[in-house]
Amino acid sequence: MTLHPRTYGLERGVLVEEVELAPPKYAPRGGPAGTYRASGYISPGWRRHHRQRRRLSVRDGLVARTAVTAVVSKERAERLLAPRDDLVLEHETSPGCFTGQEGPFDRYSREITVSELADGQAEVHQVVEFDLAIPWFRWLFVLPVRHYLGRLEPDAPIPHWLAPVRLDHRSTITLSALCAIGLINGYLGTLLGQTITYAGRQFHAGVAPQNVALAAIRVEAVLAILMLSLADRLGRRRIILAGTAAGCVATALGALAPSLAWLTASQVLARGCTNAVIVLLVVAAAEEVPAGARAYSVSLLAAVSALGAGICVVSLGVAGLSQSSWRILFAAGLLGLLALPSIASRLVESRRFSAPHEPAKIEGHGGRLWLLIASALLLQIFFAPLGQDRNQFLRTARGFTATHISLFTVATGIPGGIGLVVGGRLADVHGRRVVAATALIGGSLASLGVYLVSGWLMWIFAVIATILMAATIPSLGVYGPELFPTGVRGRANGIITMAGRVGSVIGLLAVAGLSGPLHGISRPLALLAAMPLIVGVLVMARYPETAQVELDYPETAQVELETINPEDCAPGAPDEPSSKEEP
Repeated sequence: MTLHPRTYGLERGVLVEEVELAPPKYAPRGGPAGTYRASGYISPGWRRHHRQRRRLSVRDGLVARTAVTAVVSKERAERLLAPRDDLVLEHETSPGCFTGQEGPFDRYSREITVSELADGQAEVHQVVEFDLAIPWFRWLFVLPVRHYLGRLEPDAPIPHWLAPVRLDHRSTITLSALCAIGLINGYLGTLLGQTITYAGRQFHAGVAPQNVALAAIRVEAVLAILMLSLADRLGRRRIILAGTAAGCVATALGALAPSLAWLTASQVLARGCTNAVIVLLVVAAAEEVPAGARAYSVSLLAAVSALGAGICVVSLGVAGLSQSSWRILFAAGLLGLLALPSIASRLVESRRFSAPHEPAKIEGHGGRLWLLIASALLLQIFFAPLGQDRNQFLRTARGFTATHISLFTVATGIPGGIGLVVGGRLADVHGRRVVAATALIGGSLASLGVYLVSGWLMWIFAVIATILMAATIPSLGVYGPELFPTGVRGRANGIITMAGRVGSVIGLLAVAGLSGPLHGISRPLALLAAMPLIVGVLVMARYPETAQVELDYPETAQVELETINPEDCAPGAPDEPSSKEEP
């Protein structure tokens, strides 16, 4: 049922939207009053009986109520009187009155009254009131959710911008808190890569010293592994909050660095904490949300992390004001501490870590571990220098100023949201492997093209690369949490992270060593572009398909039992053999 806005106004202090139902396009000519004629004429009778009035109340600047009145068929009216089971699972408290039993709401209610009319029609009046359980980011979702809940379409599919399966109240709040942490760490994790070219200018360090510094920082993976191992013992929540606080403080210390070496040392601590937290965000989200929403949650975390990185990029103009103005961006890391108390009050331990699970050893998962280690190593050999050297390339080879670099990064990075949403949806609904392999191969070639062309063609390649590479984040990012049991999930992902750091060191040093003989970084990157192509083949040939598969035996699971990690079976639950053979 399509709705077309007619008028807007206030009625007794309440915002009113008048909408009209679109009539059927090809009703036969000469039909009864109220039918649409092929000539485009709509009779007054049709308008009178198919007009809706929506009353939308606004509280604290957010729409929380929608009322709709319409004339529909009696069959549709009967379906509207049944409890909903889509974005919200309703419970009927009395005839025509429903409350939310499960869904992403703090409060939800729906009241519907039906008055029978002649000719098999009925007048329906529906009022929906709701409060989304989404702190901080509620304003992004309230209007689309209001539109969805106000539709008189029973059994309407969940929109593509939401998780393919319903999230409950706890999962929604927890995922929101993880996203807020991701926003902070997205800024912290991007800062050095965006500003090192300006710090190098003050410290009189060229491309080679900068790449050596970026490579040396990769030893932070040792700290990250220690923190991730502790998370397997102490829980995800403690390490996420402590690591974020330490990362903010260590980043701010970089503003006082007297040399590139001191800046590198401070960033070892900062990046170690930040990268451990980023890995734990994905782990905690995968352990909290249902099976059909894991890739969606990873895409959401990636989106807010990209937003944090975007804040850094937009602020990059500050770094070009003077030789030392880049230090302001490092000192701004302390602002993240102000948000932590509010986040900590909403963040709870993940369901699967809190649930009983058997002790696990990493030795029994060697095949999966080595597969992901090889993938992380090969990917970072190419993508680490590709990302870290881009600002230096744009500033020196293309003559971009700090403002131009910010504009280029923001303009070509915003379309990545398309890849995150589409990639996460496809990975949850249709499977990980095809989405990951296709996007990885195409995105790698487009990323290389940015360094091989100039002018508007460079911008086009950058947009294509951003969209495709963003699609790989939810499809590949979930494998780390999914393929290992709860007891070793953090440690295993720490080892994979270490492999990625080793790959990034190899890639950065290779580009630094070859940039002189090959006269720039474009040709060295072209040589390294074979690495992600190999990973694309590995994904299709060796990766298992984990979409829609439960991680363990949580008591709240209502779908299929554990098929990936039998160690997570709750004590007393029946052992069920895995339907996925370990690669």
